[in-house]
Amino acid sequence: MKTVLVSAVALIDRDGRVLLAQRPKGKSMEGLWEFPGGKVERDETPEIALLREMEEELGINTWESCLAPLTFASHTYETFHLIMPLFACRKWKGTPEPRENQALKWVAKQDLRSCPMPAADIPLVPILYDWL
Repeated sequence: MKTVLVSAVALIDRDGRVLLAQRPKGKSMEGLWEFPGGKVERDETPEIALLREMEEELGINTWESCLAPLTFASHTYETFHLIMPLFACRKWKGTPEPRENQALKWVAKQDLRSCPMPAADIPLVPILYDWL
């Protein structure tokens, strides 16, 4: 079974809310809410991949030093195994906006558990909740 490395971020605003992105129509797991991020390309570190993805997906920039490693997910889907480090980030330049046909929403920590998420993201929520 193929292993896929994906890097994700919990963007945390001044009010302690977390940004979630909704998977767009036509993609697997469409309609589910997830932490923004994406696949780590060959010769990229998870941090560099995340910096690239934040610019491509959300139109924001940050620095590697602003990414705090928080936890990771390890989940087997039907056709691949996912490894996903989750970083926390409180400082960035720009205003997050959807650039890949995804909806975005800021979610208070007490509301994170009510958002339908991909199976790999679900175990990350209580860890993030306790950290916030």
